[in-house]
Amino acid sequence: MSIISQFYDALANDLSLTNIVSEDVTLYASEPVNELHGIDAIKQQYWKILSTSLYNIERRPFIEFDSIHNNHKWIAATGYLIGDFVNDLLGIPATKKPVYLRFTELVQLQNEKIVNYYIIIDFLDVMHQAGVNPLRKSLGHDGLIMPPTTMDGLNPIESYVEQSQQSEQLVLSMLEELGRFDGQSLASMQLENFWHPAFMWYGPAGIGMTRGISDFRKNHQGPFVFSFPDRVVDHKAAIIKKGNYVSTGGWPHMHGSHLAGGWLGLPPSGIKLELRVIDIWRRENNLLKENWVGIDIIHMCKQMGLDVFAMMKDAYHLR
Repeated sequence: MSIISQFYDALANDLSLTNIVSEDVTLYASEPVNELHGIDAIKQQYWKILSTSLYNIERRPFIEFDSIHNNHKWIAATGYLIGDFVNDLLGIPATKKPVYLRFTELVQLQNEKIVNYYIIIDFLDVMHQAGVNPLRKSLGHDGLIMPPTTMDGLNPIESYVEQSQQSEQLVLSMLEELGRFDGQSLASMQLENFWHPAFMWYGPAGIGMTRGISDFRKNHQGPFVFSFPDRVVDHKAAIIKKGNYVSTGGWPHMHGSHLAGGWLGLPPSGIKLELRVIDIWRRENNLLKENWVGIDIIHMCKQMGLDVFAMMKDAYHLR
């Protein structure tokens, strides 16, 4: 059982966490949970919220791997928190049916204990499942996110010593290529040199999934880069790699000024935003084949002055 599984097992069974997390553990969760310090805060302001709303909640990752970054062990993972949606969740009305909370996470260990836990939970997708999403329908495909085509995402194997370094270099080169956008044409970023023709981009609710470069450009990249023309990635982000898998992320991971309309159908706010993002890529031969992306869109909207939870209540006449 991985240390993250131990963490949730201890929370679910009200067991001691002292052998699992550091005394000064910090949880960085998506809006509106945000930053929590210490075990008691995590129990009361994170776990209690989830476990009260989702009966028999369980964590089901389909990707989870670890590596060393800056002399610390890190774990990257994505999957679903699943439970029976019996009570409202942060004002989202309970469906009385199973619900899937998509998560993407980075976990930092110190002395074999969790010291920093970053998790993006797609609460907007929960609204979508409950039929109360106040934002426009995703341009991409909405629905359950698939595990890796190769079904090898849980503790992937490194077949040779240089494998993870090659995967990391491909991702870093691709990210450098994204920085070559000339502000005019999406073709100025030569993604075909890095991405498989049938590349799957598993985006969050509000954006959706895309397949192939043209679909990605049409339904996500185009609206995003033109809306945030000065976007900058924080190079202090963690990089975790294992075999053909690479994860990057930070808190925040990107900054950009919202200077044009189009993204999510929202008008420009003119505000410089910080973006909480966690990416996981899978390499296939010399190209990237799949990308699972966690973005805290509700937090971005809040910085624009939009309270998505209040919008939901108003739009659907909820208490």
